[in-house]
Amino acid sequence: MSDLSLTILPESASDAQAIERLLERTFGPGRFVLSAYRLREHVDHLLELSFTAWIGTLLVGSVRQLPVCIGDTKALLLGPLTVEPPFRGRGIGRALLDRALADAKAGGHRLVLLVGDQAYYSRVGFKAVPKGRVTMPGPVDYERLLVAELVDDAFSDVGGAVRPDWSMAR
Repeated sequence: MSDLSLTILPESASDAQAIERLLERTFGPGRFVLSAYRLREHVDHLLELSFTAWIGTLLVGSVRQLPVCIGDTKALLLGPLTVEPPFRGRGIGRALLDRALADAKAGGHRLVLLVGDQAYYSRVGFKAVPKGRVTMPGPVDYERLLVAELVDDAFSDVGGAVRPDWSMAR
């Protein structure tokens, strides 16, 4: 990001419309049938653990995290992570991920789950979830189900269905 001045900020309620337009441009309407969106129907993302990327006054990226449980274990579900297409390949997604994971760890969270590309997310510590250990609501490509341990061995005895963290439900 040497040619542009990037600012990463916690998401605010006033960012919602701009983020929704960004998600529409980058993922389209088909995103609503995905497994992760099924979880988002029941619980809001955490503003303090969701971030926006700005170049000047232009929103160029966003990442959100919401509270879920894997079986009885509390975790976060990361996503969606998106960057405006003209700004991809400049480290914006990585900066958003680094901030989201660092703040989650600082906040005492132990696990972060996501559905995404292992080649991309493995660079920040995500690993494939062993087959059959975790189930998601709705359609999901289990080859893309990944987990990051923010505390050593936090995932060692965890398994089961992913559901919204009802203690945080709307």
